[in-house]
Amino acid sequence: MHILSMKEAVSAEEWALRCDLAACYRLVALYGWSDMVFTHITAKLPSSVAGTQHQFLINPYGLMFEEITASSLVKVDMQCNKLHDSPFPVNPAGFVIHSAVHEARPDAQCVLHTHTRAGVAVSAQQAGVLPISQQSTFVLASLAYHGYEGVAFREDEKPRLQADLGEANFLVLRNHGLLTVGRSIADAFLAMYTFENACRIQIDAQAGGALTEVDPRIVQGTAMAMKVQTGGLGGQFVWPALLRRLERTDPGYRD
Repeated sequence: MHILSMKEAVSAEEWALRCDLAACYRLVALYGWSDMVFTHITAKLPSSVAGTQHQFLINPYGLMFEEITASSLVKVDMQCNKLHDSPFPVNPAGFVIHSAVHEARPDAQCVLHTHTRAGVAVSAQQAGVLPISQQSTFVLASLAYHGYEGVAFREDEKPRLQADLGEANFLVLRNHGLLTVGRSIADAFLAMYTFENACRIQIDAQAGGALTEVDPRIVQGTAMAMKVQTGGLGGQFVWPALLRRLERTDPGYRD
């Protein structure tokens, strides 16, 4: 599949964001979190590129995550209208959740949503995420829940989703999946890595018998511990290493 390069057609700042978002899609596929073509990762263009109009990059609907490149990403507005010529369709219904989060959270450069087996399994559990692992304590420090209302394509669901999310960076979509919010693409990816592992560990632990929960006082102190562990850099602490991994095995994301 030949895709014309967008590198010379966009600013250097937009191109760098495109490369990071394409890398994120490839990494989601690499780690086994994709659901064929049925979830999305969005990145908001900075005002220095977009001006006063909110603009976002989203996956071309119909491409597998491991196929997505910097040039194939589609630039859209808040209503998911394409803002440049692209041979690819976009999925307005899939953008409803993302537009709701971006609208309510000016700090959210990236919104990452998955339908993984472990994530959906935990989303279906009444107690949700349990404080039974170190990973879960990071999630519980900034976790919210949103009840299932059917396939998320109705605009009237957005205010309820926004109210449920609040200022949290981790969201369990009940009976549906997981969502993370990040100040950068790197932050959203690292948050999902932690979220997904917390859910996998929980499902595995529940198969093994009685559980030992973490002391609530430790959970309350996790936000500071997380800052120390990552050097205060969030996802940027590990993002260069993840990009090096892609460069060794899957450098086509930069096309």
